[in-house]
Amino acid sequence: MITNFLHASLLVSNLATARGFYEGVLGLTPSSRRPAMAFDGVWYEIGAQQIHLLVLPNPDLVSGRPEHGGRDRHIALAVDDFEQLKHALEQADVSYTMSRSGRPALFCRDPDGNAVELVALP
Repeated sequence: MITNFLHASLLVSNLATARGFYEGVLGLTPSSRRPAMAFDGVWYEIGAQQIHLLVLPNPDLVSGRPEHGGRDRHIALAVDDFEQLKHALEQADVSYTMSRSGRPALFCRDPDGNAVELVALP
């Protein structure tokens, strides 16, 4: 049966813009483990899991998504310095909404509208 969660793939339209968000704002480091593929992209290793950015046509509507990413499909990432992260988002002019559960978490969207939850570690 299922033993681990391995990766999540997100569709992006412009790799340079997406990398500016994931690397420049969130501070992720690209992985060298991505093999040559027929399409552009980048992988990020986070612990034993990965995020794969894929430059492929998006079959989903980007407009009309819920403003609050917690009400949309999303990935969730743990953050060790929540205040620093909020500052980085604000400096990059990335809007976010706080979790409606009252816990220290927020939701934002990457440049392609993919929802990202960022949760403060206890």
